[in-house]
Amino acid sequence: MMLAAFAGCIGGDDDDDDSSSSDASSSTTSDTSDSSDSSDTSDASDSDTSDSSDSSDSSSSGGSAVSAMDGEDGGYTYASNVDNHRSLMADMCDIKAHANAGEWTAAKGIYTNGKNAEKSDGSYRTLAGFAAATGKNHNYDTYYGANGSVDAHIMAALEGTGDFAGTSDTVRYQGVAKLTANMAMVAYTIHELNSAVGKADAGNVDNDSGAPHNWDEGWAFFHGPDENVGCGPVATLNKRGADFGTEHADGMANTTYHIQQAMITGLADLQASNQAGYTDATNAVVKNVIIAYSQAVLKYTSKLDSNESGEKYQAEAYAFWKTIEAYTADYTDACYNNQTHGMAWIGAGEASDCDGFSWVQSPTSGEMVCYNMGAGHLVYAAATNETICNGFASVFPGSNMPGYYADYGATSMNGILDLTDATQLGTSYDVSAWLQPAWDHYGITAEDIGSYS
Repeated sequence: MMLAAFAGCIGGDDDDDDSSSSDASSSTTSDTSDSSDSSDTSDASDSDTSDSSDSSDSSSSGGSAVSAMDGEDGGYTYASNVDNHRSLMADMCDIKAHANAGEWTAAKGIYTNGKNAEKSDGSYRTLAGFAAATGKNHNYDTYYGANGSVDAHIMAALEGTGDFAGTSDTVRYQGVAKLTANMAMVAYTIHELNSAVGKADAGNVDNDSGAPHNWDEGWAFFHGPDENVGCGPVATLNKRGADFGTEHADGMANTTYHIQQAMITGLADLQASNQAGYTDATNAVVKNVIIAYSQAVLKYTSKLDSNESGEKYQAEAYAFWKTIEAYTADYTDACYNNQTHGMAWIGAGEASDCDGFSWVQSPTSGEMVCYNMGAGHLVYAAATNETICNGFASVFPGSNMPGYYADYGATSMNGILDLTDATQLGTSYDVSAWLQPAWDHYGITAEDIGSYS
C-alpha cells in the first residue's frame, strides 16, 4: 500500500492566504458579443436584511473591471471576445473585500446581483448565476446529489448556515473568500472546458460561437485579467508552488505553467479539430487542479494544531478540499482489515473487492504476499502472514460489520474539516494517505506534490 511522502519541515505559520486587492482601474467593460452562457442571468436579488453591521450597497472598493482589455492574460491569447467574463474576477475582489470587513450583506449583494461584469443588455453576469444553475458540465452537482451545489456551499458561508452554522466571522470570511475564488471559479473553468470539448466533438470550432469561445471563457474564469489575477485560482496555485518547492519560475507554480500550456495547446487543437489533443489538454488542466488543491489541503490540515489560528486554517482547508472533493472522493474507497485494524486503499472500488485478497506467491520476488487482482493489483504490505491477509471481507461473517467503506478517505477528511467541531483542532494531520488513491488515479507523483516547508 503506497503512501505519499510528506517530507519537509512543518511550521512557520504564514499570513492569511489571500490577495484581495487589485490594481484594476474603476470603469466597467461591456461585452457586446457574448450570449453563450444564458444560465447565469437569473440573478436573485439580495433579500438579506438581518445583518445590520454593514450596508447592502455593493459599491465599496476592492476590485473593478479593467477599462480597456488587451487580447491576452497570463500568456494566453484569446480567440474571441470574453471581456465580460474576464470582468467577473473583479467581483471576486469586491466580495473578498466586503467579507474581510464582515460586511456580509454587501458581499452577498455582489455575489447574487453582480457589479463589474455588465452585459450589453444592462444586466450583470454573476457568480451566483452560474453556481446555482442546473445542468452544468462539471461533477459537483452529481457528487453532492443536488443542483446548484457550489452555490449552496458559498451561501452557507455568506449566511452563517449549514456547514458554517455558529462559526466565527474569521471562519465565515475564509469560507466566502476561498469558496468563491476557488471552488466557484474552478467549477466555472471545468464547465467551460467540457462545453468546449462537446462543441468540438460536434464539429463546431468557430472562434466566436464554437469551442474556442468556451475555451477562452475557461481561461477568463481561471486566470482573469492580469490586473485582478490575485483574486482567483492562479494566486492559490502560485502560493502552493512556493510552499511545496514546485515552482516553474519565480512566482509561478508548475501547476500554473502546465495549465497555461494546456490551455494554449488545447485552443490550437480545438481550432484544428484535433480531438486527442484537446482531450489531453482538458485532462491536464484537471490533473494540475488536483495537484494544487491537494497541496493546499496538505498544508492547512497540517496546521490545525495552531493555538492562535487553528479555526482559520481549518476553514481554509475546508474550502480547498471542497474545490476538489467531487473529483477525488470516488477514488478513496477502502477495505478494513480486522487483524491489523488498518485500511487497504482500493481506489474507485466496490464491496466485492474486499473479498478478493489472497495469500499468494509473487511471481517477481518469490515471496508470499497479500494480493488483490480486482483492486488494481494491490499488494497489502501490512499483511505479513496468511491470517492477516484473510482479515478482509466485504461483510464480516457473524457480525454483519461492513468491511468495505466507500469514499473512506473523503469521509475521514470531512470529519477533521467539520467547522462546527472544535475537537478536531489541536492536531497536526498528515492526510496524504487519504489523497494517495486519487493521485494514483490521475497519475500524480510525489514529485508533482513536492514537500511542504
